[in-house]
Amino acid sequence: MTSTATTAAAQPAHTVETVPSFVNNGWWTPDAGALDSAVPVRDASTGELLAQVSAKGLDLKPVVDYGRTVGQAGLGRLTFHQRALQLKELAQYLNARCEEFYAVSAQTGATKIDSMVDIDGGVGVLFTFASKGRRELPNAQVVVDGPLEVLSKDGSFAGEHIYTRIPGVAVQINAFNFPVWGMLEKLAPAFLAGVPTIVKPATPTGYVAAAVVKAIIESKILPEGSLQLVSGSARGLLDVLDHRDLVAFTGSASTAQHLKSHPNVVEGGVRFTSETDSLNAAILGPDAVEGTPEFDAFIKSVVTEMTVKAGQKCTAIRRAIVPQALVPAVIAAIGKRVDERVVVGDPRAEGVTMGALASLEQLHDVRAAVQSMLDAGGELAYGTLDSPSAISADGTTGVVADGAFMSPVLLSWDDPEADALHTLEAFGPVASVLGYTDLADAVRLAARGGGSLVATVCTNDPAIAKELVMGIAAHHGRVLMLNREDARSSTGHGSPVPHLVHGGPGRAGGGEELGGIRSVLHHMQRTAIQGSPNMLTAVTGIWHAGAARNFTAETEGTHPFRKSLETLRMGDAVRSELRQVTLEDITAFANSTGDTFYAHTNQEAAAANPFFPGIVAHGYLLLAWGAGLFVEPAPGPVLANYGLENLRFITPVAGGDSIRVTLTAKKITPRETDDYGEVAWDAVLSNQNDEVVATYDVLTLVEK
Repeated sequence: MTSTATTAAAQPAHTVETVPSFVNNGWWTPDAGALDSAVPVRDASTGELLAQVSAKGLDLKPVVDYGRTVGQAGLGRLTFHQRALQLKELAQYLNARCEEFYAVSAQTGATKIDSMVDIDGGVGVLFTFASKGRRELPNAQVVVDGPLEVLSKDGSFAGEHIYTRIPGVAVQINAFNFPVWGMLEKLAPAFLAGVPTIVKPATPTGYVAAAVVKAIIESKILPEGSLQLVSGSARGLLDVLDHRDLVAFTGSASTAQHLKSHPNVVEGGVRFTSETDSLNAAILGPDAVEGTPEFDAFIKSVVTEMTVKAGQKCTAIRRAIVPQALVPAVIAAIGKRVDERVVVGDPRAEGVTMGALASLEQLHDVRAAVQSMLDAGGELAYGTLDSPSAISADGTTGVVADGAFMSPVLLSWDDPEADALHTLEAFGPVASVLGYTDLADAVRLAARGGGSLVATVCTNDPAIAKELVMGIAAHHGRVLMLNREDARSSTGHGSPVPHLVHGGPGRAGGGEELGGIRSVLHHMQRTAIQGSPNMLTAVTGIWHAGAARNFTAETEGTHPFRKSLETLRMGDAVRSELRQVTLEDITAFANSTGDTFYAHTNQEAAAANPFFPGIVAHGYLLLAWGAGLFVEPAPGPVLANYGLENLRFITPVAGGDSIRVTLTAKKITPRETDDYGEVAWDAVLSNQNDEVVATYDVLTLVEK
């Protein structure tokens, strides 16, 4: 993704509004004497001076220290579920203010749809992480990763992995094209992990991010110190970071490389992840000829990616890789759809479908990149580099001298091997069409991009889809398979979703964002812990086999099912008496359920099975009896059994054997918004010889 700083020959007057920073729990702007080097920011469609941006004089060390102290303390008082609920509350608050953000966003050249992608998309990320945080994380501050590893014969020593939040700040450096989504998609997982954020938006559109941060601060929802904003240059920021901190960067590959070479990253242990330039491809399968739904979906996708946000998307399709024989048809269809659907102009004017680029400087860079591609062998198949006729806000039409308008441009290439095609990115409404000879050639051409964020495979042939996906997957962070079945429901080539990873190898930066809870864990440290079951239980908040139990019926005269969450403790347990299983019981269960599998009904066949001594009891008979053995039937705090997890049958039970159950409170999770919570019970069925018959977790809902 290419980001270009805005510059201007003439500096703005000091009376122009300065985009503020929010640091140390207050709004900050430079002194008047420090504004001589402020960067002017202009309306992308009209050139009107909107504001100036400068962080000259801002001492960044106290900003970082404030996040590490006040921010860490405030977030540290909350569990994952409590943070998730604050994200939900914030999402609802921002959602109610979207219209005012749209008006600000329009000044960047964004149409209403562009703004919705940016603003509603960002709010949607908050909603998603709020939901996932409550459904997929514990109501605690530690995440257990993977199973327990028993490290001693008697079980007195074991180990496992846990995640805890990093003790520093998450510095988030964002690109100009998505000032809201880019900020919120980084903020949400950091906040959920419990790590304070310092946002550094790109200068040309940072005023949009500042407007949203202002609303967030006005909401008073987030803990103090959990979000800070630096508007303007943040040179020196990496100088005050260390191994406690994380940097998440979106922007140009050259800037990412410069930041990654900083001594505090190379030697000091600052965590660094980046999402950078990407020459994304869309591959049209050989079956997707003209007249098929796949051909139509492909054309629609390419045009959409060329024109949404005026092509200023890190995920936009830059290379349409199509069967050689279909190149003319694809070019003609793209041009036809652009002619029919695309109207260039000020996004505040009626009927405009593609707005301006973010700045005149960005327009200059895109035109220069296209010219370099033309000089390297590309040909204009559609569009022009001349300034297009555009609709102004007042409805008039003509060339707007101070507007950063550009018509969509489609390039064709006689030589699909041209280096410029696979190395230069024109970060605007620009794409190239190139032909391939066979599927292996299509895979090879896609890989020439050097690592990309996303690719589309458009085919209705499963075999073709498999060959292409398996060939290109290792070169991409995401692959969309597009056909007639999902063309309407697909979120699209260029739209990362918070549930799935966003990032890519090689040229795309090698980083990874989003991906649900994966991105939360990126803000946490995985640590191996070792100790006795009691110590592991104390640290993780989850009862471990071998840790102390309290058989409450014996010690307190109370069955644990009679205890609410207020009095129930991890390790509270009940152990039943033995109950004998007879052949008649097994036969009756088989007849009543219809499960007459031979192991339960045919002595000779069952005995021939290497796993069974003869007729054995059904596993589900044993589970049903287990419930009868541990249940306390009278109405009480236990409201419902809502499932079983981790069920394993280990030792068969034959007629004449007996079983008992030991049930232990393993994990207690109060709900923040309800009068009940979840309790996971460790259940062990054993026989008369104390051999383990089955293990599983019983899940119940229990009153607080």
